[in-house]
Amino acid sequence: MQKDAGQRLDKYLCRILPEAGNGFLHKMLRKKNITLNDRRADGAERLAEGDSVKIFFSDETLLKFMGRTALPEDGQAKNAETHGDTELWTVSGVNDTALLRECRTAYEKIRGVGILYENEHVLLADKPVGVLSQKAARGDLSLNEWLIGYLLASGGLQEGEIAYYRPSVCNRLDRNTGGIVLCAKSLQGARMLGGVLRDRTIRKYYRAYVKGTVDGEQLIEGYLMKDEAHNRVRIQPADACEVSAVPESLRHSYIKTGYRPIRTERDKTLLEVELFTGRSHQIRAHLAGIGHPVLGDYKYGDKEWNDRYRRGFQVRTQLLCAYKVAFPQLAEPFADLSGREFVAELPEIFARVAEETGERGGRA
Repeated sequence: MQKDAGQRLDKYLCRILPEAGNGFLHKMLRKKNITLNDRRADGAERLAEGDSVKIFFSDETLLKFMGRTALPEDGQAKNAETHGDTELWTVSGVNDTALLRECRTAYEKIRGVGILYENEHVLLADKPVGVLSQKAARGDLSLNEWLIGYLLASGGLQEGEIAYYRPSVCNRLDRNTGGIVLCAKSLQGARMLGGVLRDRTIRKYYRAYVKGTVDGEQLIEGYLMKDEAHNRVRIQPADACEVSAVPESLRHSYIKTGYRPIRTERDKTLLEVELFTGRSHQIRAHLAGIGHPVLGDYKYGDKEWNDRYRRGFQVRTQLLCAYKVAFPQLAEPFADLSGREFVAELPEIFARVAEETGERGGRA
């Protein structure tokens, strides 16, 4: 139960027995039909590595509450033994064959993912341009599936564990934005990453080529409005109206973006952008809204300018990369990440477009 360490027992049971209902599960705990380390439990206990959860249900009842029609394959539900007219299952996982196959396929087919850092709880992946962070449609293969496939191949995840905790990405990048994606391997890792993202104590930096000359460091704010039908967003600048005049429906969509110029190269500027809030298309729309669209961005950018770079430098996607993250001070078991920065290499296309002025677009 290493990956479930720290989770409440009742929450764990609700996840592995989704059809049972919270009230029923607590009744089973009181009657010792479910035990923790062979003792009565009330559900509020926090799981620790090495804990044993035992469920005294018949096969039929167990399957019904798991929402399944067949028992786990041999070796996936371990330590089954006869117990009167029921079976005792020390629940250790269910082999979801289709999911496992999909994740292994993603690991084989998605190439170029880098690993900047990994411990037992988290993994920092360097996502290539063109790879989805999460599925957009049924049948997609994304970094989420690649992550599970990688952990299965490396021994960081056992097949049976997939039913109880599914490693996943914790922040998303657009398909055509490359760079650092934060991934949780364990429940503890997911809680830590979710916490630092939610309270914005982890700092996220991007590099982007934008149109025109940008002078000086700036902090810009606004409100983001989604157009779901066209997969676009629109920005209302914060200084266009008082906060009290902002419609209630928009106040939760507040955005904040900081940037500073690294260098200017003829008709464009290389920026470092700090993302203080994380909304769909925030950087692209926010920079376009102030007259500095990202190079290669056809949704929000300048088509004629983009076309020139497409013909001359094969720029086919937006030149935007999540290149650096900086962690806050953290306690155990994350002290090894405390105060550290991680930096990814910029895609080669950044260097290619910089050759126009004899500059190199790597790490500045």
